[in-house]
Amino acid sequence: MSQPRMGLWATEEIDEELQDVDVNLAIGNYGQNGMYDEAQSRLAEATLVAVQQQMAQQAAFSQIPDVVKRFLVHFHQAVLDNNLAEITVAYESGWNRLTEKYYAKTEWPEAEVIAPLVNDDQLFLILYRELYYRHVYSRLQPDIDDRFHSYENSCELFNYLLNSDGPVPLELPEQWLWDIVDEFIYQFQSFCVWRSKVKAKSDEELAMLADGGQVWSAYSVLNVLYSLIQKSKINDYILAHQEGRSEAELAEIAGEYGARPLYRMLGYFSLIGLLRVHVLLGDFTLALKVMDGVELNQKTPFTRVTACHVATYYYVGFCYIMLRRYPDAIRSFVSVLNFILRMRQYHTRSYQYDQINKTADRMYALFAICNALSPSRLDDNIANIVKDRYGDQFAKMSRGEEGIPAFEELFLYACPKFINANPPPYEDADQLAVYAEEVPGEPAQRHLGLFLSDVRAQAAVPTLRSFLKLYTSLDATKLAGFLDADEEEMVQQMMAVKAASRSVSRVGSEKSLLGGQMISTSDMDFVIKENMVHISESTVGRRFAGWFIRNTEHAQRVLDGVKNSPLPPVLQAPPQSGAPAESEGKPVQPPKKVAWASKASA
Repeated sequence: MSQPRMGLWATEEIDEELQDVDVNLAIGNYGQNGMYDEAQSRLAEATLVAVQQQMAQQAAFSQIPDVVKRFLVHFHQAVLDNNLAEITVAYESGWNRLTEKYYAKTEWPEAEVIAPLVNDDQLFLILYRELYYRHVYSRLQPDIDDRFHSYENSCELFNYLLNSDGPVPLELPEQWLWDIVDEFIYQFQSFCVWRSKVKAKSDEELAMLADGGQVWSAYSVLNVLYSLIQKSKINDYILAHQEGRSEAELAEIAGEYGARPLYRMLGYFSLIGLLRVHVLLGDFTLALKVMDGVELNQKTPFTRVTACHVATYYYVGFCYIMLRRYPDAIRSFVSVLNFILRMRQYHTRSYQYDQINKTADRMYALFAICNALSPSRLDDNIANIVKDRYGDQFAKMSRGEEGIPAFEELFLYACPKFINANPPPYEDADQLAVYAEEVPGEPAQRHLGLFLSDVRAQAAVPTLRSFLKLYTSLDATKLAGFLDADEEEMVQQMMAVKAASRSVSRVGSEKSLLGGQMISTSDMDFVIKENMVHISESTVGRRFAGWFIRNTEHAQRVLDGVKNSPLPPVLQAPPQSGAPAESEGKPVQPPKKVAWASKASA
């Protein structure tokens, strides 16, 4: 008797049971008897793997929440329509909100899983992978597959933008364009740091690194950035815009690529990206050179993206520190830190709030270093914050040689994560073994050594300045006695003071970040004539305008507080014992109001 036919509803249960069974063992060699050759066996195995992958993707797809599916469909449609408003909302709000709710500690679904939702749109899948790997790098711990695949996806994205027939019909918000460039450089930096740690690698990772020598190479990263700059003709566009050319002339100069906002902003952000890459590689002069056409003011395009604005001033200021141009570094930090203070209420609503705060905290530390090496009149708001956060280190840094550990601590905290451009010799096992035994020093330590050499050269400056401020003229022998040094050593220390009181700085209308003139950075000068030291100190008058403004604002806040506070209740004294009771028919007089109460109520 034939068995009854099983209902369709039961097929799902069979599939679930088969998932726990080794299909190869269950099928065995039934019906084959050695008739299939090796090629047919491999084909059958590949087909089986493909089927298993498809089943796994279907299972993963069923696990995606419905709200996430609707979001991806909506996001895809907004990209197809080039609807910047909808793309911006989905990118800055929807993606981050769903990440916090569903994927705070796990990966988003892979692109192959969500492909049916977006009709297998390859462009959107590339953009989705960009967001996917950015989430992995920021919230999770990327493995070697993630690092290699994120590089491949970046190459696909930039190849699409640079090697298509003409400008691509794509519009993305400026914030996303900056994040694409910024994340591309961050993943390169992260890979270089991870790649340099040889002893922590498994055999499989060593083999993959030996075969993938060009993955995340410095050449490929620089090539992408320079290609975007060249394709958009952004330097020519910036120069023409500064000359006041008309819109028609600007469009002609920029060409078919640079005339489109997508390529123009990618080119502009690539200039900032080059600044960052050259700083990470330790070439501070070239880093400022590539920024020659970019003006550091509130009207430049990069200020429309807060994260780009903050990053630009951070890296420019750090370049000035390494080039010993401390006044320019202080000016850069003060400008952007005041901007952050004014806009802090807006930043709390930004998804990059934490990153902006971390960068600002590093700039406060660098500001303290600059002011210790080149004392100047401080911005009161910035100075108070620096004293609150780094007051102990700031006091130590003014004690000469004793302050070296404080300089080292703040520098290592606030400096960028420098990288080695050249990878370890993974392709040669013998050289790699030697490399693992004698690992070269960390790039940050090399830059720290260069920085501290300049700090040690100025170690005697604070002590010598404190003595010189007490006199208008002083015998050189007496000054040498104060310093417990002979006259020749004393003269060397005074020349160090003279060198520390001068610096190249941008003055007036200097546009080039590398340009400038030699200026005096100290309020004290001296000359040595025969055996006498003559000191001249210029006193700068107090800035009364700022003092009056701050106190006026404080008085206004106090007055507003007094006006908004409730009036105190008027207490009636209890009747004294033995006093005659008032007649019942006599009207009761209302309590008399004091003068200040009547005015406040009015």
